[in-house]
Amino acid sequence: MRRRNMRLVFSGLLFLVLASGFFFGMQPLAARSTNPVEFMRLIGQVSGVVGGVSVALIVAGLIGKQEGAKKTK
Repeated sequence: MRRRNMRLVFSGLLFLVLASGFFFGMQPLAARSTNPVEFMRLIGQVSGVVGGVSVALIVAGLIGKQEGAKKTK
């Protein structure tokens, strides 16, 4: 049986919310930018990387670790 690491899951969910908030929060600034297409491309890349890391954290937290794993010194 595996033991889930809920701290990783909650951190991943927080990062996912922050990434989407960052993406949608930057859209009004794109209208005032000198190059809005490039601005949104950069914002999308940053949000995508943070979103990908958050999904990896969620998956790693849900997989967890084995309960009977031996600890090494």
